[in-house]
Amino acid sequence: MSLEERLVEEMKQAMKSNDKLRLSTIRMIRSALKNKEIELRKRLEDEDVVKVIQVMVRKGEESVEQFQAGGRVDLVEKEKKEIEILKSFLPQPLSQEEIVRIIDQSIQETQASSPKDIGKVMKSVMPKIGGKADGRLINQLVKERLSP
Repeated sequence: MSLEERLVEEMKQAMKSNDKLRLSTIRMIRSALKNKEIELRKRLEDEDVVKVIQVMVRKGEESVEQFQAGGRVDLVEKEKKEIEILKSFLPQPLSQEEIVRIIDQSIQETQASSPKDIGKVMKSVMPKIGGKADGRLINQLVKERLSP
C-alpha cells in the first residue's frame, strides 16, 4: 500500500471515529501533496510524499517555538498533536549509530579526508538514508567525523 493510499484509509477511519484533529491534519497533508503534484506536474512517489510531510513537521516545530514565545499554550498543544499525527506517516527514524555507520561507509567510498569534502559525503549519504533522519543532524555528524 502506498503512502497516499494509507492517507486515504486513515482519513476514512478518522471520519468514522469522529477524530476531528486527525481528520483535519490528514486533509492538510493531502492538500499539501496535491499542491506539490501541481507544482511538479507529476504524480508523487512515496519518497516525495515523505519529503512533503517532513517539511510540514519542520514548519510545525517552528510554529511551536513561535507560539511558546508568544505565550499561546493552547496553540502549542494543538500544534504538538498535529506534529505527532504527521510523524506517524513518516518512516521509522534511524538510530544515531546506524547513521554514523552509513556516514563512515560514505567517507570511505568518497575517500573524504577533510571538512572540504562535506559536500561529497552528504551527496553520498542522503540517498542511503532516504528521509529517515534529519538533514541537519546528518550534516553535524559528517562535520564531526571529518574534523581533525
